[in-house]
Amino acid sequence: MAQLKYWLWLANLPKLNNQMKLALLEHFGEPDKIYYGEKEEYFLVPGMNRTAAEILENKDLERADRILGDCDRLGLRIITMRDVEYPDRLRNIYDPPLLLYVQGRMPRFDEEVAVAMVGTRRASPYAMEMGEKLAFQMAGLGAVIVSGLAAGGDAAAHRGALRAGGLTAAVIGGGHDVIYPREHRFLYEDIAARGVILSEYPPGTEHMAGHFPVRNRIISGLSLGVVVIEAPERSGALITAGRALDQGKDVFAIPGQVGDHHCAGSNALLRDGAGVVTDAWDVLGGYAGKFPHKIRSLRMEEPRRFGGAPAAAERPKSPPKGKEPKEPEKPLLDLAGDHGLTDDQLCLVKALEGRTVQVDDLIEETQIPTRRVLSALTVLELDRIVTQESGKRFSLAVALK
Repeated sequence: MAQLKYWLWLANLPKLNNQMKLALLEHFGEPDKIYYGEKEEYFLVPGMNRTAAEILENKDLERADRILGDCDRLGLRIITMRDVEYPDRLRNIYDPPLLLYVQGRMPRFDEEVAVAMVGTRRASPYAMEMGEKLAFQMAGLGAVIVSGLAAGGDAAAHRGALRAGGLTAAVIGGGHDVIYPREHRFLYEDIAARGVILSEYPPGTEHMAGHFPVRNRIISGLSLGVVVIEAPERSGALITAGRALDQGKDVFAIPGQVGDHHCAGSNALLRDGAGVVTDAWDVLGGYAGKFPHKIRSLRMEEPRRFGGAPAAAERPKSPPKGKEPKEPEKPLLDLAGDHGLTDDQLCLVKALEGRTVQVDDLIEETQIPTRRVLSALTVLELDRIVTQESGKRFSLAVALK
């Protein structure tokens, strides 16, 4: 706790930029050594000037004590860049934050297929629908959805991930106790309960316009890639995409209507080589081989593109003349093992065993609310556990053990 005070002192020194703070840590090793350092030694740090050295002579720890009290009151944890819990992905970017204020469940980002999804605040209805749908698909397959809890595309991404029962991380541009925008209070509470909310700003900090471009480096830094849902020519989402490119991350975009100003920026990204996204596998397909234990669709023996036919190499060969083709064996799903299904999904799978059932009959038989049945069936279909036939009838695509 004593050491944490010095981290808070350094992180919250006014008018001292992040690069200078990082340079001081590089030279001194720990923030308490910076605190007790001599002015002459400060000038040994590359880039140090007289103004910065004078700022460092402010040894007041009152604000650090106040922040610790606020964090205790709000149930926040503080992790510094020296802590094991601090993600290497973030630590290795050009200008990582010295510390993070954390509320909720912190994933091990270095082991996760974390994908950032960002979009304009004034998103079109199409972008809101596609953003939520894509986040739902990816979270249902095991990805962690990272966004900024802003209005528009960010909110759609968080909602989609939550609806799928997946993990989502929100990186905000102010203090945890300052909800912005105000109408996102319930969304904020849902994310805090089922995911994580991160900020480099202490409690009580207002969400200033200048904070958002700065926080975007954290959104991209935590992620393997960034999906731009929709962005006009000047958009914070494009800043995040630019940060991702600077960090060597992948950039994707959802195609928008040609000539629509809402998506002029995101369409320009596609023109310049960003990956085209029409479904979740357009993003997750490139990461599946590196994270086979995280992408749930790989539980099936023959993962394919959603809704697509098998590749030519996977198509069954014609049987020899005079021999009837055998029915292909279905992948086995062991309900006694680590199947990864939710209670709703498990109930529906058991109800479908050995038969094809219309969705209304499933709702009546299981007594699960309609919204939850539709949500569970969507995830099961993405996982290749069920297939949908005409008339909204469903059957199992696996054999149960």
